[in-house]
Amino acid sequence: MRNIELKAKISDLDQARRTAESIATKRLGTEHQVDTYFHCHEGRLKLRQIDRSPAQLIWYARTDQPAAKASDYLVVPISNPETLKAALTAALGTHSVVEKQREIFLWHNVRIHLDRVEGLGVFIEFEAVLDPEQDDTVGHDRLEELVGLFHVERDKLIPGSYSDLLG
Repeated sequence: MRNIELKAKISDLDQARRTAESIATKRLGTEHQVDTYFHCHEGRLKLRQIDRSPAQLIWYARTDQPAAKASDYLVVPISNPETLKAALTAALGTHSVVEKQREIFLWHNVRIHLDRVEGLGVFIEFEAVLDPEQDDTVGHDRLEELVGLFHVERDKLIPGSYSDLLG
């Protein structure tokens, strides 16, 4: 699977929410997510636990750059997350734990995330999910349009993941 994504720190979560509500084709709700990142040799590996939803093991690889970037990923549903977390921690070691409240909106093929990240602040993230036959250009064009609609400041773009910011 592949998406094109972009993440930025924002100062006005309420304004971002109003913009998302005005353009979204659907509001997917709010989730409390805990992502446990593990050390790995290629890309990033995290166990995502979401209140009232099945856990997921997510591996992804992307370049760390502030601009919109392609991300290749695999998602595996997990039925016993605590046991898997213990096994991966023993085998690979834990890199960091990211806890966040995420509001999710859908606009065309783009997921708009409004994130309140514990210890870091508030962020917006755009993820253009690509079909196998879609070119990366479709995702880049959609994200560029959203950068304008949300007035995202270029100097607030985040090159990596929240786990990198936590150190």
